Amino acid sequence: MGKMLAQKIAKQIIECFKKGNKLFCIGNGGSASQATHLVGELQGKFKLERKPLPAISLFDLASMTAIANDYNYKYIFSRPLEALGNAGDILVVLSTSGKSKNCLEAIKQANKDGLKVIEWPRRGVGSDKIQEYHLKLIHKVCELVEKAFI
Repeated sequence: MGKMLAQKIAKQIIECFKKGNKLFCIGNGGSASQATHLVGELQGKFKLERKPLPAISLFDLASMTAIANDYNYKYIFSRPLEALGNAGDILVVLSTSGKSKNCLEAIKQANKDGLKVIEWPRRGVGSDKIQEYHLKLIHKVCELVEKAFI
């Protein structure tokens, strides 16, 4: 895993939090679980005691099914992001394919509203190893972010 990539991502997240902004995380299937895992590490703690950080998972079954039922599944992340996101916030997208319509729609909404988008990388990683790579990157980023807030 690229140490420089983890440092680059962590720096963006640290700056976001220090400016009083929030981090939103999305993904589908296993990536949804990993997005929520990232949020848990930031709201709780990774290894060190520190204040909770403003990270939000947009993986909410009630909201997702209501939006999918009333509008379309592709809006399950973009509508809550439109409701909660502000310029200066960050949207973290975990996706094994990079082609999920709901993630692409959320990216479109984030760009429209002035959020920074961080897509967890897929290139250079075997398709059967992407989620393992994503988890290692989550942990390295959390470690770096946490150190900035102790």
